[in-house]
Amino acid sequence: MHRRRRTALVLTAAIAAAAPLLTACGNDAHPGAAAVVGGQRITVSQLDERVGEVRAAQRAAVQDEAQYQQAIARTGTLTRDTLHTMVLDRVLHRAAENAGVSVSRKEIQAMRSGLEQQAGGAKALETTWLQQYGIPPQRLDENLRLQLEAQKLAEKLGTNTDRPEFWKALSDASKDLNVDLNPRYGTWDVQKSSRADAKTPWVRDVTAAQTQQGM
Repeated sequence: MHRRRRTALVLTAAIAAAAPLLTACGNDAHPGAAAVVGGQRITVSQLDERVGEVRAAQRAAVQDEAQYQQAIARTGTLTRDTLHTMVLDRVLHRAAENAGVSVSRKEIQAMRSGLEQQAGGAKALETTWLQQYGIPPQRLDENLRLQLEAQKLAEKLGTNTDRPEFWKALSDASKDLNVDLNPRYGTWDVQKSSRADAKTPWVRDVTAAQTQQGM
């Protein structure tokens, strides 16, 4: 179980790293849409609402105005990152469906319970996800489902989340969904399910974590 908890943290970092990495057709064929995924619009207002959730959680987490401004400064690309996470969520979900992978509510609760114990309580876990990954408390279970889908998809493919086989599955799902991103937010690289110029230091983190747990 310890391995699964550790892997969950690494996967969250991986998704967070991949999130700001989108690349798409980049046209204005869908006015008012931040992105279109599988023919379904993610509207600018929906994106703004999600960003507002994070800002509200950050405001509630710190009473000092200077600390709040520091939190905002650390998440200066929040809008883009949030949209990219929303798109990646749908891409990963399609990849999991294609592989016959599903996640139950019971599995999400089990993962959350384990992570809360590791973090030092429910509040500590919520704070960690907010500060490190820009996930507000009300979206935590949703994000844990994302982690489990990635984890189970990799297991189903007989690989790891840092291996080409895993990212090919996401690439195939991206093609299926025909991701189209509003150019103001970047573009989605179908082959990489990420932004083409992005670095992926989390690959080393995944490898290191698995090596340590194998010792």
